Amino acid sequence: MNADRGLVVVLEDERAIAEMERLYLQQAGFGVHVATDGHAGLADIRRLSPVVVLVDIGLPGLDGLEVVRRLRADGDWVPVVFVTAHDGEVDRIVGLELGADDYVTKPFSPRELVARVKGLVRRSAAPAAATVRRAGRIELDEGTRRVRADGEPVELTTTEFDLLAHLLSRPGQVFTREQLLSAVWGMADYSGTRTVDVHIAQLRAKLGHPDPIRTVRGVGYAIEDTA
Repeated sequence: MNADRGLVVVLEDERAIAEMERLYLQQAGFGVHVATDGHAGLADIRRLSPVVVLVDIGLPGLDGLEVVRRLRADGDWVPVVFVTAHDGEVDRIVGLELGADDYVTKPFSPRELVARVKGLVRRSAAPAAATVRRAGRIELDEGTRRVRADGEPVELTTTEFDLLAHLLSRPGQVFTREQLLSAVWGMADYSGTRTVDVHIAQLRAKLGHPDPIRTVRGVGYAIEDTA
């Protein structure tokens, strides 16, 4: 099958889940490489340079959280989707703090998983533009996908970058969680708006003080055009 969408590395030790992910991703036009433990998976990611990585948190040898921690420590910001059997918010937040772009909880819809992978690939491979957006001490270059705060570089995941870019598209405007979920994640199922809150929290932590993002209680978020 023609894998014209690029290679996805799947780190999953449950054979049935790994094969389901392989099947659906291949049908969508992706090449797929499966690793069943963390050490092998980390080596494969470094060797193969995939477009997206699907990481099960509960991997043998080296768990999924540590795999991503080591990737980010190496400066590798390949888009990552955590796949977890745990439904607790703590697992989700910890995963996103490590630099994951998204997560799905088992059991999950394979079609939804493929849609999220497609969205990540589309955003990370978007054609370069010359637009530079600024608000106060924040500068975002859409062409190079680089961000600076107070002149210092800020490392963001693909999803964090796209969320910030959308907020910066209209400084001062309040976007609802549903609007952000639709624009950044391409999702029409608004039951996942907690995902927006988690990513906003991570953006705030990375952009530092003074906090450039304003929360409008019960509505959503805006970025302030002030120094």
